[in-house]
Amino acid sequence: MSDTGIFATTAQILAKAGANVSATYSTEAMTNDFAAQAESKINAICRFNYSDTFAALDADVKQLLSEAASNLAGIYVISPDTDGFQNLAAAQTRMTTLRDQYLFAVGLLKNKQVQTFINEA
Repeated sequence: MSDTGIFATTAQILAKAGANVSATYSTEAMTNDFAAQAESKINAICRFNYSDTFAALDADVKQLLSEAASNLAGIYVISPDTDGFQNLAAAQTRMTTLRDQYLFAVGLLKNKQVQTFINEA
């Protein structure tokens, strides 16, 4: 199986999720599904279909989409099963960090001036 996500790869998602994640939820099939969910959420929140324009975007602006999607998908990898973490607080701290980074990135992405910049870069 290969990566099917548009914005984020399995490697990016697992790097964000970090060590000690569940083997069940960190498979490529699961991360592909989590990536698709994250991409759909980003497109809906932004009211712009970045999935349709991603391939044509400059590499430097694509990274904001990759960051947002991999952060959210990283949360999806961690949240169903936190048993591998030293304690629940460690898992929660990692998810909170990813959530904050996701919210910052998606806040930029939904700004119409930033959308114009990204699409014209």
